[in-house]
Amino acid sequence: MLDSYSTPAKGSQKRALTTPEHPQSKRGVARLPSPSLLLSPASFSPSATPSQKYGMRGGRGEVVSSFGTVQGPRWTGKGQSSVRVEMLEGGENSLISSYKYMFQRLRDVRDVLTEKIEELGEELRSHFNIEEFSAVSLPVQNSITVLGQVCCDSNGKLNAQSVLLEAGQEQGGRQVPVDLSELKEFSLFPGQVVVMEGMNPSGETFVATKLYEGIPLPFHCPEVKQEMDEVSEPVMVVMACGPYTPSESLTYDPLIDLITIINKDRPDVCILLGPFVDSKHEQIEKNQVTETFETIFKRCVDSIVEGTKGSGCRLVFVPSQRDVHHHYIYPQPPFNLSSLSKDDSARVTLASDPCTLLISNVTFGLTSTDILFHMGAEEISCGTGTERFTRIMKHMLTQRSYYPLYPPAEEVNMDYDKFQQFSQMNLTPDILIVPSELRYFIKVNHSHFQICLFIYHVK
Repeated sequence: MLDSYSTPAKGSQKRALTTPEHPQSKRGVARLPSPSLLLSPASFSPSATPSQKYGMRGGRGEVVSSFGTVQGPRWTGKGQSSVRVEMLEGGENSLISSYKYMFQRLRDVRDVLTEKIEELGEELRSHFNIEEFSAVSLPVQNSITVLGQVCCDSNGKLNAQSVLLEAGQEQGGRQVPVDLSELKEFSLFPGQVVVMEGMNPSGETFVATKLYEGIPLPFHCPEVKQEMDEVSEPVMVVMACGPYTPSESLTYDPLIDLITIINKDRPDVCILLGPFVDSKHEQIEKNQVTETFETIFKRCVDSIVEGTKGSGCRLVFVPSQRDVHHHYIYPQPPFNLSSLSKDDSARVTLASDPCTLLISNVTFGLTSTDILFHMGAEEISCGTGTERFTRIMKHMLTQRSYYPLYPPAEEVNMDYDKFQQFSQMNLTPDILIVPSELRYFIKVNHSHFQICLFIYHVK
């Protein structure tokens, strides 16, 4: 059991590390200017070999999806380190450091969920001019309007016959089964706050006849207008998400290639989402490494910072719950890179998961947690006429949350006290970035004269 919590002893790995295939250099510990040397496979695992699949892959540099009119597939930035990158929340609404978790009580979770129901319910009531909400379990023969949160009547997957509506405390707090047969179209998932019209003749089942959609938040409006030449200046932003190693080998060849692209194209901003040290990698799971996870992560960061210094681009690091060395909690605090020099810290932004960034008056909503995959497994719909992933991303905007699913997926450890503070949207982002295991694509959401660009699984 102890072996599973520790790295192999140096003595047990000495012979393997000094083979001709994996020589150990005395300079290996020193800071090296070359990213390829810093990320040498032998530094991490004695059995690491370059991935043949990655080396022989096809379609290098191929544009797999595009949006709008582009002048050729290659873009080149100016490497403007002067481009401002700021956390839009700021102050008390920005998660800037670690925090103590695993201290929440069940009634605290209930209070957070109740407050969410009440806040979204008030927005819906005001927007649709609803006089008042009735108790969901009230036996009436006339049509009433009710407010509540969608949930499932069992631990299984939600379906049209298992939908319950859980009212807030002001409406009695009871759960009542919902009959959806009268609705021509619907899209529902567990945790969704909805307003429904219908009847409950017996007090035991609510027959829904109308479903009200949520209302997205407004976009960001800058307080001080910039000069026209500053606004018109194009800004190139590159985004990449981990893992940055092939699945069959603990080599960071993809990351080295990414550094090469950054130096060639010189983007103004580069957003890097985790995982950087993937907890689901086979060699990490089996502990087949010769250094601590923190050391491996530090090598990655040093390689990125040093390797891109000449490009002049701003770097943004966003953690992932799959980062084995970091806090396994959502919302997730940013990395702690106290070893960075003053000059390096000036061009590095450490963001939390989730976060909202402002880059040249464009807002970016980011989360490295695979909410697309999690909600895709739970959402049910009928007659909507829209594609599933578009519906899911629209739910994020109308529910005003980076993770509106409740209960969350088993792999997500949710701290609801911090969730209420740091995982809610304060505005509708211009661009929403959601890495996922699912297939990549770009979509545009037109709702209430708003446009939000969704980007999924950027590779």
